[in-house]
Amino acid sequence: MERFAGELTEAGMQRMAARVFVALLASDTAALTSAELAEQLKISPAAVSGAVRYLANAGMISREREPGSRRDRYRLHEELWYETFASRDQHIIRWGKLLGEGAQSLGPDTPAGERVTETVEFFQFMHDELLGMLERWRALRDAKFGSGA
Repeated sequence: MERFAGELTEAGMQRMAARVFVALLASDTAALTSAELAEQLKISPAAVSGAVRYLANAGMISREREPGSRRDRYRLHEELWYETFASRDQHIIRWGKLLGEGAQSLGPDTPAGERVTETVEFFQFMHDELLGMLERWRALRDAKFGSGA
């Protein structure tokens, strides 16, 4: 699991956030308290705080109150990967619209306009493929793990 955290760091995630994410991913409940994370990962409470703030802002985890306690628990979102990639699709759509306007401003017959238009087409292709891929994943997941997995 530490190797996976290292791969996430190589891909651009903050190091402590990657370690906290992997700890949550590998826990049976997909939820741990700040103290549990600090103890398991041998890191300071401040490091946990920064990591969970990063992960919450990225939409990967949520904070919940332990019943009958004042302690917060950090939980991985249900369907984390599906939601992560589906939200990226919204970025692709916005980028494509903005770049489409930019291509018109640059002029479709200019080298820059052609390059930006190609980027718009790429984003449209990614959007179309991503939607289909997510639908196929949902069907596969339901078949393998049940519809409430």
